[in-house]
Amino acid sequence: MKAPSKTLKKPKVEEEENGEEVEETTREEQEEAFLALIEHRTREVEHLRKRVAYYQSELVQAEKRLEDSQSKLARLRGQQIVASSSGPFATTNGHVKVERRSTSPVHINEGSKSQAHSRTELVIPSVNQKISQPLKSVGSSMKTINGSGGEENPSTSSNSATKVNAEKSARRSSNLGVGEIKDREAKRKFEQKEHKELIPLIRKASSPCTVHCHASTYIPSQHKRKLRSLALCPVNDQLFVTSALDGNIKLWQIQSRGSSASSLRLDNCTSPGQRWPEDIAWHPQGDCVFSTYAADSGDSQISILKLNTQGKGRVTFLEDKPHSKGIINSIAFMPWETTCFVTGGSDHAVVVWSERDVENSWKPKTLHKNLHSSAVMGVAAMQEKQIVLSAGADKRIVGFDVHVGRADFKHQIDSKCMSVLPNPCDFNLFMVQAGTHEKQLRLFDIRLRQTEIHAFGWKQESSDSHSALINQAWSPDGLYLTSGSADPVIHIFDIRYNAQKPSQSITAHQKRVFKAEWHSSLPLLISISSDLTVGLHKI
Repeated sequence: MKAPSKTLKKPKVEEEENGEEVEETTREEQEEAFLALIEHRTREVEHLRKRVAYYQSELVQAEKRLEDSQSKLARLRGQQIVASSSGPFATTNGHVKVERRSTSPVHINEGSKSQAHSRTELVIPSVNQKISQPLKSVGSSMKTINGSGGEENPSTSSNSATKVNAEKSARRSSNLGVGEIKDREAKRKFEQKEHKELIPLIRKASSPCTVHCHASTYIPSQHKRKLRSLALCPVNDQLFVTSALDGNIKLWQIQSRGSSASSLRLDNCTSPGQRWPEDIAWHPQGDCVFSTYAADSGDSQISILKLNTQGKGRVTFLEDKPHSKGIINSIAFMPWETTCFVTGGSDHAVVVWSERDVENSWKPKTLHKNLHSSAVMGVAAMQEKQIVLSAGADKRIVGFDVHVGRADFKHQIDSKCMSVLPNPCDFNLFMVQAGTHEKQLRLFDIRLRQTEIHAFGWKQESSDSHSALINQAWSPDGLYLTSGSADPVIHIFDIRYNAQKPSQSITAHQKRVFKAEWHSSLPLLISISSDLTVGLHKI
């Protein structure tokens, strides 16, 4: 009986040893997992500490700039009070009556010269150019445009006195030019939008949120040839411009909260080589419009339309000609602290233009000209990183790191690219327009480099070809995209909708729609078409 008992104990010992080995293996794996987790979280803590230190230093610098701006404003106000109270033309109250005029081009007077001379010629840059009370500004500006309204000065002596004071203030403002440029750059930095995570919402909804179009108004553009571009002013939300193949750029003002629009002026921006503007872009300050042309036959490549300038010097052409040949297809200002813009051309080149200290002087620098093997059709820049995006007819998307001086990523898709457009709210999201039917629009996350996160588009009824003149626009909240079409239709896409078709399509115009832009503060879409009309669509 003893022998069987020994045979029963042996496997029990082996089982216990095997159990201990399993426990030791499990414990080792857990330790390795915890060590890896601790290492990851240590790096995370170090990274966050660096970010905290960075933002603390940025806060200190921002506070210094704020104090500097406040002290300059206090000194300026002190000089104005002294000049007005001690001047020989002071009134009984000790202040000269001065009518302040806005730098907005809405206030440009095309009426009689006598009335223009009777007004005070004092121009003071606005501290906050974003229109907070648009209706009030519209009223005053329309009086100026129509040549009615405004006070007549009682005598020519008081008029000359105010002109002298205006010249003094102009000299003072010119002496503060460098400081004002720095203040503008700091102001642009503070006015940058906050980042919003929209990428997690893409394709998560089974049904779209539709946009209801209540009424549409169509206004003759008064251009003699087909419309080419549409751009809304980044500062004054009542203004927008259109360009056409007739070489003219027209300035418009929105009326009655989007029910209509009036033409303020028309400027001939034809290049010396008789080229029309290929693409246009507003300066971030909202006081001038930049246009691109072609690099052939030594023609001018960039023009500046100064909306606050009268006479022959209203349209100027930059002397530098960095592009070597072909059409300059795209222009875009960068959403960075320093003022600069980028152009992309048919010579495969992407050029950045930086603002010099001299007025209307820009220094071009070629970022790259060998990363694309065909025409660069669209350029843009990301908000947080200094990366310039370019989309080419060679099917390539290139992200160029300006700070490092080399390509950050390169990606090739299945068809030619015609434009690129970053999202206004999610700084990691951008859209590329491609030439594939029913998949014209592609969404990318810049962090994922070469990964397409969504593709959608529309069917075309009237044409099989896809024109590069068809453009898109993001809604202010970054959730919708509008696109023109070869058909008389505006397509609207909800990026949350998990389908590859438009969330809705709005019938508009009589011919193809080139672009439909979202208004920044009004429930309004503004569109242009080859039927030579401008459309206002209340939504």
